[in-house]
Amino acid sequence: MRFAPIPCAVGLLCCVLLLGTVPLGTSFPVQDEGKPGITFLEEVGRLRVGFNWRNLTCPVCKVLFTILDIALLSDVNEERVARAVGEACIRLHLAEERVCRQITELFRDDFIRALQQSLLWPSEACALLVGRSCGRFDIYAPWNVTLPRIPKPPVTPPTPPKPGAPQSRVLFLTDIHWDQEYAVGSSADCKDPLCCRNESGSPSWRQRAAGFWGSYSKCDLPLRTVKNMLENAARTGPWDWVYWTGDIPAHNIWSQTRKQQLSELTVITRLIHSHLGNLKVYPAIGNHESTPVNSFPPPFVRGNRSSRWLYDTMAEEWAPWLPEQALKTLRHGGFYTVEVQPGLRVASLNMNFCAKENYWLMVNSTDPANQLQWLIHILQASEEKGERVHIIGHIPPGLCLSSWSWNYYHIINRYEGTVTGQFFGHTHMDEFQMFYDEATMTRAVGVAFIAPSITTYINLNPGYRVYLLDGNYKGSSRFVLDHETYILNLTEANRQPEGGGVSSLFPSPSQHPIFHPDPNPKWTLLYRASEAYGVSSLFPSDWDGLIRTFVQDDRVFQRFWYLRHKGHVSEPCIDACKTTVVCFLRSGRYDELEKCDQLEFGGDTAVRKTLC
Repeated sequence: MRFAPIPCAVGLLCCVLLLGTVPLGTSFPVQDEGKPGITFLEEVGRLRVGFNWRNLTCPVCKVLFTILDIALLSDVNEERVARAVGEACIRLHLAEERVCRQITELFRDDFIRALQQSLLWPSEACALLVGRSCGRFDIYAPWNVTLPRIPKPPVTPPTPPKPGAPQSRVLFLTDIHWDQEYAVGSSADCKDPLCCRNESGSPSWRQRAAGFWGSYSKCDLPLRTVKNMLENAARTGPWDWVYWTGDIPAHNIWSQTRKQQLSELTVITRLIHSHLGNLKVYPAIGNHESTPVNSFPPPFVRGNRSSRWLYDTMAEEWAPWLPEQALKTLRHGGFYTVEVQPGLRVASLNMNFCAKENYWLMVNSTDPANQLQWLIHILQASEEKGERVHIIGHIPPGLCLSSWSWNYYHIINRYEGTVTGQFFGHTHMDEFQMFYDEATMTRAVGVAFIAPSITTYINLNPGYRVYLLDGNYKGSSRFVLDHETYILNLTEANRQPEGGGVSSLFPSPSQHPIFHPDPNPKWTLLYRASEAYGVSSLFPSDWDGLIRTFVQDDRVFQRFWYLRHKGHVSEPCIDACKTTVVCFLRSGRYDELEKCDQLEFGGDTAVRKTLC
């Protein structure tokens, strides 16, 4: 970690440009372009919308940041520099003019204040944005957590429960992304990072129009779809409890306010409570809950720039679900632990403390809020009591900052006999990531389940997940035994024909299909994992074996690819695409993504990265 006055406040442009490196609303690590890159991140890049940071070359980047350095030596220049950054965003075609100006204004103060407590030179900023060939970026220094000097107990491989043993049914919700401005009939193919809104305009004859229940485009959801999902989920029960891993607001990150964020948090929390009754819900915080997006200062930041405005409201709204001790740590750092049932505990992590896009971590990225050290304390106590622990969070640990990801991986290795479930969201896809023993990286010790989003963003059906767990009885492993994914088929729900006459939704006489939405669409079972993949159990070793099957049997892999997109995918995934996906599935630790060109599965079969 480094604590030094910043000699150059290059941060605001860095912030605006950084938004172009990832899909809005994600926390995927930035790809280093100075060496062969990570193909997974290139695949993610195919979904990027709105910003185009690659218009920035290395020489232009360094000149631009040097000028900003000199200008920002004086506080009186911040306003004019902010205007210049807005102009740069526009001229570099990073976004539409309105979005550039609004996002510059929104991010300006917090980002510059964070950087004034850090150290970021032009070469570091440009290495972050353009690649290692343009400089060196090492502001996130390596660090280690401290494990107790207690030997790891012998690990007994999990076995299926006896026939007839109790099971728990857990509803899993993530990435709702409710858009208050969703407008039926508006353009689904606008130029903004988010469409299907009042400000998206009417579609031209070559553009799609926003559907009643949602749209296959870069659009989020109307509230009626969220309500319909909860109604269907309630009917699909009964449930034993609910895991909910965040991201409530829409992707209009350039025009959000604290008041709006808190209002949406309150509305969705109360909707869940009203539809699911007295059922216990265990939430986790997403990266979109704050504004500016991804802005989660560690607890050492106090006053108006802290996250107290958000955490206090969460504690107030979630009080019916969480005990006072959990609310205390929630107010402190956005994480908590609760005993779900005798023998089972959940630890809800604030994964924003591992995200590179959280610019406050440039001040100090060493175990923010001491969250991982806290987790070790919880796991050690649970190990001693014989408890099993589920970990929930928003961003998958394999997509975190390298040191945070490495330490988390180390913790999972040490407590593999205690942590029997890891549940995340964030990518909007239906996927998973593996954890292997650190000594050989061959024996599977854990799996992080990554559940599909409720939102359609981007080009997806809405969906939610159901986990079937080893149930509530003495000696239960609490492992996931199976899972199901339910979706709303938008083609059927919107009942939109391929052609049609002029809809009354459109004031101009353009050829658009007539909308006849189903007034009460049903969410249907897309698949059950055991049936779809022909496996009898879903322990970590089974998922490792399934990855090997993906490599050897393309038919099974293409089935996974289809289900990964919640039943809405236009083309198969082959060659470099397949290599990318298989690598991602194996990489529960971020640095493992960088070793994909050496990924081997034994025998004559190897998956190698060939295109970057």
